[in-house]
Amino acid sequence: MIAPSLRVALLVLGLSAGFASAETLPLPAGLVGAATTDGEALLIGAEARAAYFPLADQFVTQKTQSFCGVASMVMVLNAAGVPAPTVPEYEPYRTFTQDNLLDARTDAVVPRETILRQGMTLDQLGGVLALQPLDVTVKHAGDDSLDAFRTAARDHLAQPGQFVLVNYLRKALGQQTGGHISPLAAYDAEADRFLILDVARYKYPPVWVTASDLFAAMNTPDRDNGGRTRGYVLISRKTAN
Repeated sequence: MIAPSLRVALLVLGLSAGFASAETLPLPAGLVGAATTDGEALLIGAEARAAYFPLADQFVTQKTQSFCGVASMVMVLNAAGVPAPTVPEYEPYRTFTQDNLLDARTDAVVPRETILRQGMTLDQLGGVLALQPLDVTVKHAGDDSLDAFRTAARDHLAQPGQFVLVNYLRKALGQQTGGHISPLAAYDAEADRFLILDVARYKYPPVWVTASDLFAAMNTPDRDNGGRTRGYVLISRKTAN
C-alpha cells in the first residue's frame, strides 16, 4: 500500500509532467505554482486535501474561454459520483462532460447562448448545481468575511464528498484578467493558502493563493450579476435519509 505522503508526491509529479510543456503565462508574485518545489511541499503538508484526489482524477480544461464554470461543475459532479448521463462515444459508460451537462433544465437557469458569450455568474453557477442531487450553498464575498470563508472552505476540503468552487476576478490576483471560476482542492494552514485547480490550463497552472488574496479577489463586483460581489459555492453530496 502506498503511504499517503508518497501518493501525494506521485500525483503531483504526474500533474507536473502535464504542465511542463504547457506555454502558460508567467505567474505574478504572491502565487505559488502547484508543480513547483514549494507547491508540492504545500500539498504534502496540507491539513485539508480530501477534495484533491477526486478532483485531480477528473481534471479537465475548459473547452472554450467562457466555459470555466461548466468545466468546474463537470469536475465536481464526476468527483462527487453524481449519477451521470450516457455519452454515445463512451457507451456503456456514463460521465458528465462539457457537452452533456447543459440541457433544457440548465437553460432555464442560464441559456447556453449566454454561457458561450460571457460565461456565468456565481448565482447561475449555484442554480445549475442545485439541479443535481447535491447540497449547494452560494456565498457572496460582500455578505461574508475572510474568517468565515476560510473556515467553511477548509472544513469542506477536509471532508470526503465535499467541494468548493470559487468565482474571483483574475486581475485582483495579478493575472489576466476578468472573472473566473475554478475548484479549490486543498488548504495549508501554516501558509494560509488554498490550492486553485485552474481549469484554464492553457493559460495558468494550478496555484496556491493566500486566503486573504483569494477573498479580496472574490470580493469584487460582477456587473453581469447586477453588481453583486463574486464569491464561492459550498457543495456536498446529499446523504441518504
